[in-house]
Amino acid sequence: MKHSKIGSLMVSDVISVIPQTPFKEVAKLLAVHRISGLPVVDTDGKVLGVISESDLMLRQAGVTPEPGPTRSARLAWPTAPSGGTDSPLTADTKAHAMSARELMSHPAITVKADDTITVAARTMAEHRIERLPVVNAEGRLLGIVTRRDLLQVFLRPDSDIRREIADEILNQTLWVPPGTVQVHVIDGVVTLEGQLERFSDIQVAVRLAQQVDGVVSVIDKLTYRYDDSGSKPTQQTRSAVTGDGGHGGIPGERSP
Repeated sequence: MKHSKIGSLMVSDVISVIPQTPFKEVAKLLAVHRISGLPVVDTDGKVLGVISESDLMLRQAGVTPEPGPTRSARLAWPTAPSGGTDSPLTADTKAHAMSARELMSHPAITVKADDTITVAARTMAEHRIERLPVVNAEGRLLGIVTRRDLLQVFLRPDSDIRREIADEILNQTLWVPPGTVQVHVIDGVVTLEGQLERFSDIQVAVRLAQQVDGVVSVIDKLTYRYDDSGSKPTQQTRSAVTGDGGHGGIPGERSP
C-alpha cells in the first residue's frame, strides 16, 4: 500500500526571501502573490525560518508582551503560527522588525519530499501551522505545502480508493481471494462486507483501509470463521460495526 508523498503535492515555485529582505518588501511579496506566508533562506538555499502574515501584524500593531516572568503571562503569549517557536523576547523583536531576519519564526518546522501526507498533517496539527517548507537532506528548499494542498487527497475518486483496498490490501497483503469481500466506496466512506478466515484479519483489514489516502471512514460489516483472539472458536460469527480499528464484545460477537 502506497501513501501519497509530499513531493507530489508541494508547490515547487516558492516565493522566498533572504534574512536581509526589508520589512516592506516582505509585505509586498505577500500581497502581490496572494500568499499568507513564505520561507526565509540563506545564500545556499537552506531554510532558516518562516514568515507569516501574523508576524507582520505584530510589527504593524506595535505589540509587545507584558513584562514580568509570571506563569499567566507566559501562557497568554501564543506560540508562533508560522512554523517556529517564539518566546516573548522574539515576539518583542518582531514588533520592531525592520527585516526578514527579525520577522521570521525559527527554527523552521519542515518536512521532506518523501514524507507522507499523514506525517505532514500531524506536523501541522502539532505545531498549529498552516504551511510547511519542503526540504532535501541538506535542508535546502524544494517547495512548500499548505493545509489546502493536503486536503486535495480527499478529492481522490471513489473508484481509485476501492481499487487500492481490493487489490493492494485484501488481495496482495491479506491474500484474500477476489470476491470474498465486497468493497463499496461512496464519497470516501468505505464499507467492507464479507467473511474473512480469522478475527484478527478483520482488525488488520479495517486498520489498513483507514490508512488509504482519501478514505473518510470505514464501516465494518465483516464476519469471521475462526476467533483467534483467545476465545472459543466459532464456525459462523456475524458483525456489523462502524470501523474505528478497535473491536470488543463477547466471544464470537462484536457489539455495535
